[in-house]
Amino acid sequence: MNSSLQLDAKGLSCPMPIVKTKKAMDTLASGEILEVQVTDKGALADIPAWTKVGGHTILDQSEDAGVITFFIQKA
Repeated sequence: MNSSLQLDAKGLSCPMPIVKTKKAMDTLASGEILEVQVTDKGALADIPAWTKVGGHTILDQSEDAGVITFFIQKA
């Protein structure tokens, strides 16, 4: 999937993946896609919850070798 911006939040613990995701999303225009890579298992609950509150959409979510990748479309 093509993204407008990639965010490497691997190795960061809560709440930093969410903080960095929000800052990255603030730079995007509506409809653009942010790719976020995290290793914090808490992000499996945190990022979908934050996305829902913000009105954004998770287009895809996957996990490979301990790295969780989200593709989030900005509302």
